[in-house]
Amino acid sequence: MFDKILIANRGEVALRVMRACKELGVKTVAVYSTEDADTYPVRYADEAVCIGPAPANKSYLVMGNIIEAAKTTGAQAIHPGYGFLAENADFARACIDNDLVFIGPSPECIERMGDKSSARETMKSCGVPTVLGSDGCLDTVEEAREFAQAVGYPVLIKATAGGGGKGMREVHDPADLESQYRAARTEAGAAFGNDGVYLEKLVLRPRHVEVQILADDFGNNVALCERDCSVQRRHQKLIEEAPSPALTEELRRAMAVAAVKAVRATNYKNAGTIEFLLDERGQFYFMEMNTRVQVEHPVTEEITGTDIIKEQLRIAAGEPMSCADRAPFAPAGHAIELRINAEDPAHGFRPCPGTVTRFEPPAGPGVRVESYVRTGSRISPYYDSLVAKLIVHGQDRAEALARARRALDEFVIEGIETTIPFHKRVLANDAFIAGDVTTDFIETQMGDVL
Repeated sequence: MFDKILIANRGEVALRVMRACKELGVKTVAVYSTEDADTYPVRYADEAVCIGPAPANKSYLVMGNIIEAAKTTGAQAIHPGYGFLAENADFARACIDNDLVFIGPSPECIERMGDKSSARETMKSCGVPTVLGSDGCLDTVEEAREFAQAVGYPVLIKATAGGGGKGMREVHDPADLESQYRAARTEAGAAFGNDGVYLEKLVLRPRHVEVQILADDFGNNVALCERDCSVQRRHQKLIEEAPSPALTEELRRAMAVAAVKAVRATNYKNAGTIEFLLDERGQFYFMEMNTRVQVEHPVTEEITGTDIIKEQLRIAAGEPMSCADRAPFAPAGHAIELRINAEDPAHGFRPCPGTVTRFEPPAGPGVRVESYVRTGSRISPYYDSLVAKLIVHGQDRAEALARARRALDEFVIEGIETTIPFHKRVLANDAFIAGDVTTDFIETQMGDVL
């Protein structure tokens, strides 16, 4: 195991990694922008290094500063968290070139699976079901129009790089194709430095179901059950739960088999996620692979008893994962994660940065809160709006729902607007209570301004 690692991130994910390291006896190095100098993760780490001013492109995205901080402090490895440089193959390669272990997959895997178009082709070649889509990127409107006419509308324009819904546009009317194609390319270029897009036949009213995987250098490839991430706004996940209410045992096994097949086909190592769309007939299709740990990993930890961050560290250190002998995994109980963001759902989820004047998280049986926020913390306008993740676990979904309602009622955050009222409305919604949720849930069930 490593003696010391650097966490190339901020906020709750930096703190999450640091806590896993402390339990393993590994010292940690935090990096921070001037904006984050007084945050709790910076104080929690054994050492901390300032890497630049507030804007991410002058601090958390500056590879050279992060590499230098690791070398100066004697860190042996870098954990990228999620976001920022987590899926940047050049950063992973820079770590290796500087004799640092990148805690994640190889740069080659990141490149191959980070390009969604090539990832689709890889999945098709190994027998994982994929949505009907274009062969590679479409460089002109004319090519896009020709594909859309061939497969029929509606279609989905997707950026080949990145994620988070950026560079993604649904097209239901042929008259809208050109404007949406150009908008998707512009957004993708600005967000990812790559304006390549491809087209897929749009799967109507799907569920978003993903499978958590782990793979090590000893031939262990495991699927840690699935998560349902169908409650989304503009392709941004808001609520996740595990297991999915929609899956039969047969379908669960089939998804797990497909996910492991994808891992073996790419020679993947470390933690990752295979994301699927599940249609109304119960057919699932590969959507993309996330070559990192994800925001919603705690719900999987709760139902499998597995610390995914510790497993990442073990795998990166050249050790076998500790959970392989428990595969295949069956979900134990039910877990739900609610993302508490500094946003005002009553006004189109408008960002609400500011100072938290009171922060009192819920507690009690089956309640877990992951947050870097304390009373007096400042939610910065420079970074994402995530304040806390509320995770609940129950013996079954009914108990998890009851626990989530109780925990939301206990949660006190003052000084800023948050999405807590929105989550209370979702948990009172009949469709959500019944587990009948697709990716258009907010538009069709909640009546919120998008």
